Amino acid sequence: MSKSKKRHPVRPNRKTPRRTAQKAVPFKPSIEPLPAAALRWRCDPKALPFDSTADIEPISGVIGQDSAEDALKFGLETNAPGQNVFVRGITGTGRMTLIRRMLEQIRLACPAARDRCYIHNFVHPDRPRLLTLYRGQGKPFQHRMDELADFIRDDLKTALSSQAMVAKRTTLDLELQRRIEQTVEPFEKSLEEAGLALVSFQVGPLVQSALVPRINAKAVPPEEFEQMRASGQVTDEEYAKFRDTHDAFQPRLQEITARVNEIKTGHSEAVNELWKSDVRTILTPLTERIASDHSGTEVRRFLDEIIDDVINRRRRAIEKESDFTRVYRINAILAHEDDASCEIIVENTPTMSNLLGSIDHTFTRGEIPHSDHLMIRAGSLLRADGGYLVLEAREVLREPGAWHVLMRTLRTGRLEIVPPELVSPWAALSLKPEPIDINVKVVLLGESDIYYMLDEFDPDFPELFKVLADFARVVPHDENGLRQYAGVLARIAKEEGLPPFDRTAVAALIEHGARIAADKGKLTTRFGRLADIAREAAFICGKNSKLRVTRDEVGEAVSRTKQRADLPSRRFREMIAEGTIRVETSGAVVGQINGLAVISAGPLTYGFPARITATIGPGTAGVINIERESALSGSIHTKGFYILGGLLRHLLRTDHPLVFDASIAFEQSYGGIDGDSASGAEICCMLSALTEIPLRQDLAMTGAIDQVGHILAIGAVNEKIEGFFDTCRDFGLTGAQGVIIPGANAGDLMLREDVVEACAAGRFHVYAVNTVQEALERLTLMPAGERNADGQYPEGTVLNAAVVRAWLYWVKVSQTPVIARRQPAGPTAPRVPARRKPRRARKTR
Repeated sequence: MSKSKKRHPVRPNRKTPRRTAQKAVPFKPSIEPLPAAALRWRCDPKALPFDSTADIEPISGVIGQDSAEDALKFGLETNAPGQNVFVRGITGTGRMTLIRRMLEQIRLACPAARDRCYIHNFVHPDRPRLLTLYRGQGKPFQHRMDELADFIRDDLKTALSSQAMVAKRTTLDLELQRRIEQTVEPFEKSLEEAGLALVSFQVGPLVQSALVPRINAKAVPPEEFEQMRASGQVTDEEYAKFRDTHDAFQPRLQEITARVNEIKTGHSEAVNELWKSDVRTILTPLTERIASDHSGTEVRRFLDEIIDDVINRRRRAIEKESDFTRVYRINAILAHEDDASCEIIVENTPTMSNLLGSIDHTFTRGEIPHSDHLMIRAGSLLRADGGYLVLEAREVLREPGAWHVLMRTLRTGRLEIVPPELVSPWAALSLKPEPIDINVKVVLLGESDIYYMLDEFDPDFPELFKVLADFARVVPHDENGLRQYAGVLARIAKEEGLPPFDRTAVAALIEHGARIAADKGKLTTRFGRLADIAREAAFICGKNSKLRVTRDEVGEAVSRTKQRADLPSRRFREMIAEGTIRVETSGAVVGQINGLAVISAGPLTYGFPARITATIGPGTAGVINIERESALSGSIHTKGFYILGGLLRHLLRTDHPLVFDASIAFEQSYGGIDGDSASGAEICCMLSALTEIPLRQDLAMTGAIDQVGHILAIGAVNEKIEGFFDTCRDFGLTGAQGVIIPGANAGDLMLREDVVEACAAGRFHVYAVNTVQEALERLTLMPAGERNADGQYPEGTVLNAAVVRAWLYWVKVSQTPVIARRQPAGPTAPRVPARRKPRRARKTR
């Protein structure tokens, strides 16, 4: 007789109760605290070969940017298409200082840009014409044209009234009178003999002639003649005789009138031609002198157009002394000095109108906007023609339309000055100035994220910005680096009139540069922050009536800088001390660990502890990240959480599915969380919840993980250590407290002096680990466990307990009746297949 048996995976090695390991002989982890000397790099003042910055030569340029300098020099000197420059690097690294210095050095190699002027278009007044002059001629030409316009407005009428010209017009008038008399005199004699007279009278703007009776040698108007007939003074026979005579002479009157009008018309034309000839005689010498000083077909064409306009359109305006000369003046929109070098334009407000230029408007009667060629204003792109335009990429991208017009201008090489349509309610009435061909080199400053974004989303960007000048954020703190730091501080002190910095102050600032760099063996190149510390230290020195800045003033300046911005940090610590935010710094708790996070206040960063908890039980839902489920987890934090699941499978390596429900949360965190620096703490917290082995609460942990258990480097390690140190100090240092950090960050440490002193006295500790196992041993005071030849973890180890607990969860879930098993929520949830108890085998004969 035989019985069938249910098959289970091999049961883990567990001959003793699970809690036996916790009662074993106290375990001493192999990882010891870092020595105090490893917690802060120190610059020995005695190694500096000077007494103060007054003894050394200031450095005028930037330091540690040799490759960026070479790339920038190439980009500025080459004239190949698309060789605009993108300067990549964080602010405060001396980007602008280097650019200005190099532009000053090579500006003589710039191509000489010509002067640009806008003039009135007499054919299309809404499209001002562009006039390009040789360099240095713009302003003189504008002055000469103003003189010509002033002469036409103020003196041309007087010049036309000269004695010689008046004599010519008098001769024409006398000739007119003679010819009219010669034509009319015979006709008037015939009228006199017939008892008629020829009279002229005004009818509106016209002068008309008529035949009237002559009585007693006097011409009688028609109205008076009618009255005389009505009173009987003129008989009907006399009236009828007048009418017959009038009708007989009327055709001859019309003929004479036509001949007189013809004579007058000819006289008017002759006078007009004389006027034109006189105007041309007066103006031509003036324009010839201008044309001889400013050669060019366009200049002569414009001057000829002015003379033609005056002759053909402005006679009446001149006689009325109206001012019409605005159209004769020019707008020197871009003018240079004769010997001026190329322009270097730094545009701090790169709006679309500031880049392209603008067109002003005036309002006439009825609030009608009006513009002309004199209202066109140059933008920074035109002012930088033949030279360099320096822009901040972030500022350009912030301004509506600015990036588009910048790239269009660089791509086409033509500048179209138009008003911003987005803000111009009279865009339909705007001028359309003639486009300008420009040659400008753009130097764009930005950070790495902006560079990659533009390279990915703007197809024109890589074709127009082919030169990349990368600014390094750090330099080695070797002998050369220390000397350069001292030279920069000497320059700041000299240029700003600060007291000299002695060698201790320089050493303190160098150490602060190493802290900002947070990179082993490196110093930061962000001298903007160091300069601020130096200025405040000099201020404190002056307040203390000292002649030289020492290490004490630098330390006080650093402390004051942090204190001004650490209100959120201080408030957070107060809430921890008051119990509002729960953080434990002593004892041991299952499924709970102190992670470390940071907050930023401007350029400063502050660390603080964050309580992470985990719970676990049998089930099939897997590990749940509460931050992710509540949409508070950033993409990097979510990635770290998924890596945690892979590491859990790597550490346990069971031959059965991992069937348990687990959740991890950052307690009392109500904002977004990102970054993977807490993933090391999360895996330790998860293993604690799984094994029910408590973790020390007097330790905090930071570090990222990979899927095979390595602890990886993170950022802001100094601030995180100091944040937990401040919290422990508020509760009281016990001598057991400390922080676990990645071993890769051990060389980056530049902790505060008070933290280093506490560690040296044994009141606080910093542990550097390279694997999750090393961290577990410090947190649990138990061996983590290494797999033996059979692939099993030794008894009494953390990972052995984890494997056993995972097996027990699997057994429990696999033996749960189908009715008691919860189905996952949702209409599309997969159905869990039912497990039935195996039947007894039948007896066989």
